[in-house]
Amino acid sequence: MNEKAINAVATSIRSLSMDAIQKANSGHPGTPLGAAEVAAVLYGEVLKHNPADSKWADRDRFVLSAGHGSMLLYSILHLSGYKISMDDIKSFRQVGSVCCGHPEYGITDGVECTAGPLGQGVSMAVGMAVAESMLAARFNTKNHTIVDHYTYSLVGEGCLEEGISSEACSLAGNLKLGKLIVFYDMNKISIDGSTDITFNEDVAKRYEAYGWQVLKGDMYKPAQILKLVEKAKKCTDKPTLIILKSIIGFSSPKQGTADTHGAPLGVDGIKHAKKVLGIPEDQDFYVVPEAYEYFAAKKAQWQNQEDAWNKEFEAWSVENPDLRRMWDDFHSDKPTADVKDVEFADTDKMATRDASGKALNMMCQKYGNIVGGSADLAGPNKTVLKDCDGIFNPENRKGRTIEYGIREFAMSAVVSGINLHGGLRPFCATFLVFADYLRAQLRVAALMKLPNIYVLTHDSIYVGEDGPTHQPVETLASLRAIPNVQVLRPADAQETMEAWKMAYESKDHPVCIALTRQALQGFAKADKNWKEDVRKNGAYVALDCEGTPDITVLATGSEVSTAIEAASKVSGKKIRVVSILDYNMFDDADSSVQSQLIGGAKRVVCAEAGISANWKHYATSKEDLFCINRFGESGPAAKVAEHLGFTADKLAELLNK
Repeated sequence: MNEKAINAVATSIRSLSMDAIQKANSGHPGTPLGAAEVAAVLYGEVLKHNPADSKWADRDRFVLSAGHGSMLLYSILHLSGYKISMDDIKSFRQVGSVCCGHPEYGITDGVECTAGPLGQGVSMAVGMAVAESMLAARFNTKNHTIVDHYTYSLVGEGCLEEGISSEACSLAGNLKLGKLIVFYDMNKISIDGSTDITFNEDVAKRYEAYGWQVLKGDMYKPAQILKLVEKAKKCTDKPTLIILKSIIGFSSPKQGTADTHGAPLGVDGIKHAKKVLGIPEDQDFYVVPEAYEYFAAKKAQWQNQEDAWNKEFEAWSVENPDLRRMWDDFHSDKPTADVKDVEFADTDKMATRDASGKALNMMCQKYGNIVGGSADLAGPNKTVLKDCDGIFNPENRKGRTIEYGIREFAMSAVVSGINLHGGLRPFCATFLVFADYLRAQLRVAALMKLPNIYVLTHDSIYVGEDGPTHQPVETLASLRAIPNVQVLRPADAQETMEAWKMAYESKDHPVCIALTRQALQGFAKADKNWKEDVRKNGAYVALDCEGTPDITVLATGSEVSTAIEAASKVSGKKIRVVSILDYNMFDDADSSVQSQLIGGAKRVVCAEAGISANWKHYATSKEDLFCINRFGESGPAAKVAEHLGFTADKLAELLNK
């Protein structure tokens, strides 16, 4: 290792970071100043990567989980040759800049995931490591290794304090993900001061208890960092945490204090730091010449490494044409087997969670890249996969079922990491009410435009005896409020099959499928082109009448069959029932489409087993909101519905008014 060059890179990271933050008058200099060496060693000596091709399939992945230190990442990406120019660095934190306040996936070359909400980055790194091991087991052969890379992450105290990292790292230890290596920038400082005021546990012992290898070193000894990485790689049955003792805001006047965490150094502070670092005090955005020279000399080596992999990949393809076809299908979401859709009759009566289980297993047979599991609820969620290579564990890396345990938040992050890695389509599952545990990660997945699939069962008060703690009433509305999240609530088995197909076809947004515990009566669709119409407008006419309806009922999920039953109990009025599979799509549809679906009815009643927030501007009056604006009760489902006045008979009474 050329330690002089590494020091030049570290100095340049500090120079670019402090100046970019000062120019923006916003940012977090503490991490870039304090942890520059680990970035320099990683990108210069450790990572298998090629800045000329940031999407190379077998590259190592690096996740800056401490995303507030984004200038650390932007600086090293710029220096090593990714598509981040000096002008980009100078426009840090400005509208339209690729150097966003926190790293954002899909905007900045070389950024592997959106990070910033602490703990989520390292948790997504766990998912990337899962994906690598799954693909390696499926595609590597005796003669050729085409999947063989590591996942790295940099965390700080904040990441380790957040609960999601505990969930994810516990899972990683259980799964023995030996190709996951995490660096802990241990500076013992957070925004409010020394972390001793809140965080004085023995992190090393905690991670050893999780089943990790724990190594310790000094941030400012590059050769030692490299040796620690080499030691980490020798341990193949445990992830590794490398604890690097550091000084936040290193070289600044207030180094080692909370003052350097999240504010520019100021003119005098920068002069002081530049003097300490030995760089020109009168030159902004200075890069030590040796830093550029060092990385320029690496270009041929990086390209040769990728070229060698491409040669290996082609040899593997010739030797294994069936595997190559599968590889291409996995990466393009194409069917890997000729499997027919599950067919449900409109007379079928079943819970939509049961229909979902049948649809999911059909989809898994058709698409070999579908993997996933539940947060310890596989039975109730109906997500048990049959004939899909068993459970993913250290002894069976081909397994397509992931046992997440009771870790909803981390589960979503792992799903995001698998999606970010590429080559697999993951789903996860829990009760709808527990979407609250994973919501913060769902939001980040939506921001990254990831097509995660969330199976959310037990979707209403009809959960019954478990009571209001498990009966979601506000959850559907809250999920619909997250931009770029598609929420599908199917009304019967046929709609459930379509919901699964729509979810898999998504390429740029997460999809939540809300499913019932109780059986729903299927129904003949008045709209014979309902599949096409529901994909265009999110809704279709489920039950129609002759001529202009007197009342149109807008309903979702279980309330569609309730509305159809209620309509049969009403005499003297013409009633239309519209099934809304996707509320947001219907809500965003052109007003002419909405009017056509409503059919000119002078009265509109809205029916959903949840709060009325989404429906107030459609219902003719407050009295026409057949919703539940309170928490539920504990008892048998039918008795709870009766107690709350949420039955077909009660809806019929409303329609008769």
